[in-house]
Amino acid sequence: MFYKYIAIAVLLTSYTFCQEAGLEYEGIPVKTIDTKGHSVYTVVKRDIPKECKKILSNNTMLWTGNYAHAKVPESCKSTYVHTVGGHILPMFIDEDIKTYGELEVLAFIKKMQTDDSMVLIDVCREEFYNYRTIPGAVNMPFYHFKERESFEFEFEQNMRELGVYINTRDDSLDFTKAKTITIFCNGPWCSLSVTTIEALLDIGYPAENINWYRGGMQEWLASGMTSTRK
Repeated sequence: MFYKYIAIAVLLTSYTFCQEAGLEYEGIPVKTIDTKGHSVYTVVKRDIPKECKKILSNNTMLWTGNYAHAKVPESCKSTYVHTVGGHILPMFIDEDIKTYGELEVLAFIKKMQTDDSMVLIDVCREEFYNYRTIPGAVNMPFYHFKERESFEFEFEQNMRELGVYINTRDDSLDFTKAKTITIFCNGPWCSLSVTTIEALLDIGYPAENINWYRGGMQEWLASGMTSTRK
């Protein structure tokens, strides 16, 4: 019954996300009145220059200098970091999962210093984690969970680090002592954190033990917060 509930929860979460995903590209006409009393219509949407879409994102392109590498077109320079990622993610992805902002993450980190049942997790690929992350975060790449059959050793190691007992006789998982975790990736357009959370819910990880920092590294840096890169 529990796993049936988890499956339903994941399906509902995916359905809600699918409904909202892409809304930023549709364009919403908004009517306003200017200072002369005239009606003005503005289409609100995510505007990404075509030349920006052809650039492969990496650490240098995303985070160097004014948010952009010298090779990034001028029209993208000040906003390049905002134009990556397929879709902007919704604020809530599950009714039992808390969405965190910067202050909640800070409070989590503070409490984590004296509570080893709490873990801050960066689910980006290793090269992104090594380039820059939030101090105190550990790296558990998303594919360890999404592709757990291909990364069996890493998956089991991560499970043990998160307090999950693995029964070697039948590979069942016991979440009785599962740690409270906060998950993040590169930004509100980065789906790796959601992919990881969905994979964790799929195996039965308690939703109430998961927090999601939607803003990720982009909003962390935009808020002037300390990162591991000097």
